[in-house]
Amino acid sequence: MTTLQLDTSFSGELPPRLKSNVHVHLPPNFSAFDSIDHVINIAASEGISALGASNYYFYELYTDFAEKALARNITPLFGLEIISLVPELVDAGVLINDPGNPGRMYICGKGITKFKDLSPKAYGLLSFIRTKDAARMEEMTNKVAAIFSSSGFELGLTASQIVERVATRHSSPADKIILQERHIAQAFQEVLFEKLPKEDRGPALTKILGTDCSETATDPVATQTQIRSSLMKSGKPAFVKEEFLTFDQAYELILELGGIPCYPTLADGASKLCGFEEDIPRLIDEIKSRKMYMSEYIPVRNTPEVLTEYVKAVRAAGIAVVAGTEHNTLDLIPIEPACVKGMDIPDEVKDIFWEGTCVIAAHLHLMSKGEHGFVDSKGNPHPEFKSDEQRIRSFADLGARVIAAKVGT
Repeated sequence: MTTLQLDTSFSGELPPRLKSNVHVHLPPNFSAFDSIDHVINIAASEGISALGASNYYFYELYTDFAEKALARNITPLFGLEIISLVPELVDAGVLINDPGNPGRMYICGKGITKFKDLSPKAYGLLSFIRTKDAARMEEMTNKVAAIFSSSGFELGLTASQIVERVATRHSSPADKIILQERHIAQAFQEVLFEKLPKEDRGPALTKILGTDCSETATDPVATQTQIRSSLMKSGKPAFVKEEFLTFDQAYELILELGGIPCYPTLADGASKLCGFEEDIPRLIDEIKSRKMYMSEYIPVRNTPEVLTEYVKAVRAAGIAVVAGTEHNTLDLIPIEPACVKGMDIPDEVKDIFWEGTCVIAAHLHLMSKGEHGFVDSKGNPHPEFKSDEQRIRSFADLGARVIAAKVGT
């Protein structure tokens, strides 16, 4: 592997496209998977050659993920997801890539390399996130518990008890659990279902949530979604305001971890396009103005037509593009990305996603050797290229060879 070098003049064709996914959530993040072994086994059975984890705020498990992926000839890619705020867009009421909250921007980091021994800056930023999140989850749990109790259903759940449930489920140390809203909703659904027979669940939930739950009460996942939407979202009785990093802080954290800042595009994943994304040329200008040279899609949200329109335009503008599935619900969909309702991603778009995956693999390879990656510690593109196109193609060439060496093709 150490003999693989970046060819700064590459302009040919990449090796044949392999299957990849650069964004799944691993437990103890809320996930469709029970364990790292679970996701690796499924990925191997689907013939996935490169798989990227993109967890919230805890990355120590990536060492285990890497070992198990490599043992199955899968190239591991390491990433993260952060929720940030863009203050000027909050004030302007602009929806970015969260259709319910103006000014809130999800941002990803791809190809992070410094997740073992954190720099003081990275440690401080992550500590801020974890501390604020833990306080918010505790307050939200107490509010949900009070609502259940006031309806006559005392479940006795606290945030610390939910942490223990998650830790037990995934055989993870309790101090490594980062609670999410989905964990809280799951815990209340599970305990309520344990206490009540099936015929009593619909009336009970209707009373607790103040909306007809006669249909959803037979489905644990639908019930969890109903608990979140009825109690925990903005404007609902158990909502607790978040304290996020600013976009600039989130961007800095990604660079401190050695990664590539990446903009996750929702597109028609929202029933009405978010204002930030509805005009593609303007979206491209916005992404570039924030020094993001990679963009991500979760195609299961998108129709093939809209996905193609966005991906081709963004790639033509000199931005590398990647795709994933998240798997951040209990729905165990295939790991190989597909469009909404399982429709195929067009081949020309798959080629672009594969190219972006290879860029990440090359970035990881070079950064692990102490060399200059796709971007540097300030977010600036690698300086040895005359154009965005040459940079992307050269990194993709190296990354394809890195992946081929790991998977033995």
